[in-house]
Amino acid sequence: MFMPDHIALLAGACEIAGQVEEAVVAVGRCIADRRKDRGALAGSGAEQAQRPVAAAAGASEAAEELYRKALSIAEEQEAKLWELRAAASLARLRRDQGRRAEARDLLAPVYGWFTEGFDTADLKEAKALLDQSA
Repeated sequence: MFMPDHIALLAGACEIAGQVEEAVVAVGRCIADRRKDRGALAGSGAEQAQRPVAAAAGASEAAEELYRKALSIAEEQEAKLWELRAAASLARLRRDQGRRAEARDLLAPVYGWFTEGFDTADLKEAKALLDQSA
């Protein structure tokens, strides 16, 4: 039950040690395991580990794959908050790569689904990202 949280900690430690590939593999493995468990939430501890792991230099392809997996799981489970978080992470990566239009096109529909809660940190962050990608 707590394995995703432990893997998230392991991924963070790997990142600190400069072992980005190992961190990405650990998080990816956890996401694959969570996909098999249909009752599991998309927002496992592994999802939380994505940002710092993916932010490491030279890991943009692995990060994009990781974000796409998290986004797919969230969509399949209709977990809109986790879908927003995964879309925001992928949009942030694309923005940082200079692909602002793609970032906005990815995030805008997910953000647009929400009708309330705009004072929450997740929606504020998504709105700021959309504004930056305009």
